Amino acid sequence: MTHSSTFNVGDVTVGSGHLFLIAGPCVLESEQHARGLADAIQRIASDLNIPYIFKASYDKANRTSIHSFRGPGLQEGCRILRAIARDNGLPVLTDVHSAEQCREAGNALGEVEAMLQIPAFLCRQTDLLIAAAESGRAVNVKKGQFVAPSDMRHAVEKVRESGNQRVCLTERGASFGYNNLVVDMRSLPIMRDFAPVIFDGTHSVQTPSAGNGVSGGQPQFIPVLARAAVAAGIDGVFLEVHDNPPEAKSDGANALHLNKLKQVLETLLAVHHAVQQT
Repeated sequence: MTHSSTFNVGDVTVGSGHLFLIAGPCVLESEQHARGLADAIQRIASDLNIPYIFKASYDKANRTSIHSFRGPGLQEGCRILRAIARDNGLPVLTDVHSAEQCREAGNALGEVEAMLQIPAFLCRQTDLLIAAAESGRAVNVKKGQFVAPSDMRHAVEKVRESGNQRVCLTERGASFGYNNLVVDMRSLPIMRDFAPVIFDGTHSVQTPSAGNGVSGGQPQFIPVLARAAVAAGIDGVFLEVHDNPPEAKSDGANALHLNKLKQVLETLLAVHHAVQQT
């Protein structure tokens, strides 16, 4: 079903009723690695006719340990993202963590089509949301693990009332007890009442800070939750994809292996088609 707040990010239409994909590694590990994943995922998405946005972070500012790998930094990371966007003809997505980064990343990404993402822990930060809106880029706000889905309306309003109508929300699970997340599928139609909604199938299976300062995960449940989310009615799917999750420099424990991506997407598209038919 087409959403009333449909908008474009490059060739990808968010809220069009056509399921789209946001996928890539959690963090930029190297230009060669990012390009390899972008190429591989783009081929799969093209074969399945699913619109695709490449995602990767230039800086993971909320790692559990101070010793964890964070990424190449804003300028080098945006250079890599800009090159992938230009050479592959893809829109790209990356996190921002401060108002200053919204301006710096917006400039560093240049003329390419890009979406700025507000991390879940920062979804209530008014100055950050306003700066992201004023960048002129499309904005994806991840729902905080601590926020009721109906309260995400306020984050959307902060972006829209700052002059930017291109805003969507992403569900990534709610905190439940210690070192665990639970997805309440009711959140998807609740939030979709006021913005297009994306489901993050990989962070939703994360087990935060699950020991030794490193988050764990249960990637075997990615297909299960993603199928349920598509059946519940969403606009896009967000997946962190890696060609060697055990060696990933960030969030490998909850990443989807590249060799499983096509099968997962085929199933999701079949579910989506069935829902559309009814």
